[in-house]
Amino acid sequence: MAAYRVYFKASVERDLATIPKTDLKKILKRIGGLSVNPRPWGCEKLTGQERYRLRQGRYRIVYSIQDDELTVWVVKVGTVKTFTDKGNCNS
Repeated sequence: MAAYRVYFKASVERDLATIPKTDLKKILKRIGGLSVNPRPWGCEKLTGQERYRLRQGRYRIVYSIQDDELTVWVVKVGTVKTFTDKGNCNS
């Protein structure tokens, strides 16, 4: 299996800036693992979207997978509250 390339949507930089460093290290390690396996155990496909959600502690990582291009795009990182306050994760 070929390795996927992981890219970040520009707004993810703002999401990551607010996360404490200890949690940030774990999140980035989890995101890095998506290059080897973009559908790891525990990921969930979001209903009605071509996106997936992955949990890392109290944080959620929302991303899309392009199998034909072997890419993963991280589109949002935040706590459960981040997503429920806005009602969705269509950022």
